[in-house]
Amino acid sequence: MDVQDTKFNYKLILAALVAVIVGVLIAFYYSYAQSKTQINYLEQEKTLLTKDLTLMKAEVDRLSALNEVNDIELQSSKYRVQQLLDSVGRLTFTIEKLKEYKKELRILEAKHDSLKLKNNFLKYNNMLLSDKYEDTRKKIEELRGKSSSLAEAEALLRQKNRELSTELKTKNYLKLQNAEGSGFRMRSGRPIKTNKASIISKLRGCVTVVGNPNTNREDRVLYFQFLGPNMGVIEDNANTINVNGNTYSKKVEFVYMGQELNVCDVITIPEGSLAEGIYTLNVFENERLLSTAEFELK
Repeated sequence: MDVQDTKFNYKLILAALVAVIVGVLIAFYYSYAQSKTQINYLEQEKTLLTKDLTLMKAEVDRLSALNEVNDIELQSSKYRVQQLLDSVGRLTFTIEKLKEYKKELRILEAKHDSLKLKNNFLKYNNMLLSDKYEDTRKKIEELRGKSSSLAEAEALLRQKNRELSTELKTKNYLKLQNAEGSGFRMRSGRPIKTNKASIISKLRGCVTVVGNPNTNREDRVLYFQFLGPNMGVIEDNANTINVNGNTYSKKVEFVYMGQELNVCDVITIPEGSLAEGIYTLNVFENERLLSTAEFELK
């Protein structure tokens, strides 16, 4: 009986030992399978993370080649991406490391997006600056053309002013005195002087040319300008003389021999066309006013 009990106890102990060994083997296999699954997962995540970091590095390098964003930010991004790539290549991954690197990757992606936005903003600003530069260049060309035209016009004006100044210096104007204006009416074909405006049909102007011993013989021209009380130019038989924009009543031509000379001439007007008031006689030579006189008609 004791031998049978002993054999039974051995069998029981052996069965328990086998059960323990089987349990250990099962636990070891389960742990191995779980570790294998986790390692495969980490390897896949490592591959994806490496791919994302490689793409990030390529994009940063591209932006750096464009030279359109801040150099310091680019260099910092390039250095951090390379650090992560080096770390991913040599470290044994864990879940904690994976989470840490994913978080770092998200930060770099956000920074990369910021750099892209800055790059796009700089491109837009460059486009605006290019358009403004082109507009400014066109305006400058236009202003240069206008400036050239103005310079030519100014040079021509200066030349004309010099010529006019020279002409004025060398021009020998007549010296006049005793200018006189008066009115006449006609009776039996004879002019009779009068100051009654309603019956006047002619106005006469006279002026004395002072003698000049340095003159032998010259053809001269004077212009008589009769002005009414309203300062309007009075016409001669409904005609006036226009010279360089100036209007005169009568052109008087004569030969000047250097001696004192009385020059007179008349204009014809419709009888009864004049009003009472103060009238003016202006005498011009070459658009220059040399003498003036006033007379009254009643």
